[in-house]
Amino acid sequence: MVQISRRQLLAAAGAAAAVSLAGCDSGDGSDSTDVNDKKAGSMDGFKVGDQFKATEPLKFSVMMLSNQNYPFKADWPMLTELTKRTNISFEPTTVPGSDYNQKVSVVVSAGNAPQIIPKTYHPAEEAFIAGGAILPVSDYVHLMPHFTEKVQRWNLQGNLDAISQQDGKYYLLPGLHEAVWQDYSLGMRADILEKHSLAVPTTWDEVTTTLRALKQAYPDRYPFSDRWSTQTPGPGANNLLGLLAASYGTYAGWTYQNAYWDGTAGKFVLTGAMEQYRQVVQYLATLVSEKLMDPESFTQTDDAARQKFASSKSFVISVNAQTLVNEARKDIDKVPGGKVVKIPLPTGPMGATLSGDSRLENGIMLGKKALESKNFVAMLQFIDWLWYSDDGLMFSKWGIQGDTYTGSVDDGSFKLNPQIKWAGLNPQAPKNLQVDYGYFNGVFAYGGSTKILNSQFSDEEKAFQAEMNKRKTRDVGPPHPFSPDEREQAGLWEAAIADHVNQSTLAFILGKRPLSEWDKYVSELSAKGGDKYIDLANKAYGRFKEKK
Repeated sequence: MVQISRRQLLAAAGAAAAVSLAGCDSGDGSDSTDVNDKKAGSMDGFKVGDQFKATEPLKFSVMMLSNQNYPFKADWPMLTELTKRTNISFEPTTVPGSDYNQKVSVVVSAGNAPQIIPKTYHPAEEAFIAGGAILPVSDYVHLMPHFTEKVQRWNLQGNLDAISQQDGKYYLLPGLHEAVWQDYSLGMRADILEKHSLAVPTTWDEVTTTLRALKQAYPDRYPFSDRWSTQTPGPGANNLLGLLAASYGTYAGWTYQNAYWDGTAGKFVLTGAMEQYRQVVQYLATLVSEKLMDPESFTQTDDAARQKFASSKSFVISVNAQTLVNEARKDIDKVPGGKVVKIPLPTGPMGATLSGDSRLENGIMLGKKALESKNFVAMLQFIDWLWYSDDGLMFSKWGIQGDTYTGSVDDGSFKLNPQIKWAGLNPQAPKNLQVDYGYFNGVFAYGGSTKILNSQFSDEEKAFQAEMNKRKTRDVGPPHPFSPDEREQAGLWEAAIADHVNQSTLAFILGKRPLSEWDKYVSELSAKGGDKYIDLANKAYGRFKEKK
């Protein structure tokens, strides 16, 4: 989850002069905001199940993340086939994954954004609402039949309410999951556990016990050295913090938000001041102080963490389904007998539960220039087909039936072409679905039905998901949508609060600040507007509750 601070936006504005990104507008630049004036190229009567195809060739500007493991290629077969099917081509602004959030901040706040801005995590969009740089997409979803049908059928309106603003609108088109999907966990060297007769830990307390046993066996090493520390937001080790926070009943790392819904109290509380947040910090501080976890986990690059894992200087690292196969297992290829497993997500005080927040994925912002195009309705139909229809999702994930894959996910006969590999599927195949074809490229293929989701899993991952599916899904907290004036004031507080939470979290975990100063730290959060911010959030929630 991405949170963009006011400080980042100010820096972005200063850097904007150095950025030249022209949004491609396939329209006439009309100032009209009436969508009835912007139907050029669109399909009449577009409905669920229809294959979208513009009535004339169109080009839309898009922000295109380029993953280091499968860098963007303008000649990907995926893009060629997409144009063939839809009559749409792209004017891409290509950005390395490590720079993506910062570049989005720069171009959107400077008014230079492409029309389509994917890979955006709520609440990042909130930073751009007041300035009018992005569109209230909820005003236009009635033109997106696949999106609206899935929201209704999968009962996701409550999730959309949670990302709505005081005006009742939402400014991000999120990816939609039929059910909760837990992808991230810890990767552990199974051969090392077996060598020392250690069971796979099932709770975070057992993780600590396992790390202590590994430290005793290898006193010159840190058993755990983690990754995903240089991406914002968070103080470092941001996936691990997010996993722990969910297990304790709070937000941290990638998932951090300043306000957390306390269902027992029936109100929002300041996340960074919660007792549960302190327990998360205490847990990691213990790992670091006992030298069970590499302190560089909070500052090092992914490559550095992977190198330590590859050389058996560490035995535990954060993974998801793709990085387990594409990276962690490849990294230990040369280790005799080396085996890595993604362990079932350890449980904590919240028990065997999963956060309901995960039914929404990263999504799309539409830059204000999108509405200037006479092809705006066609753009919405295109987005609706590619990101939200079953056919569009199957295409963006797997490609062409009869070519890159055969069969159907509906009857379980789906098979990836044996000459093509993806993650744990066909690992010895000569072609790579992402690198060579451009499918599963990290921009389009998010969300979808459980059947489509399951199609990407190896038997091993299906077993992991079956275990996760046994867990209860926790309710999503209610929204606290701010008015425009409140949003401006909240923005002033949010950045200062989040910055202090992240800086202090790192200091506490690394032992640079003693946890005996926790109460002082909480007072510091109050001085930075924490209490006023939460009062404002609860006031906004009360107003929303009355309207409902």
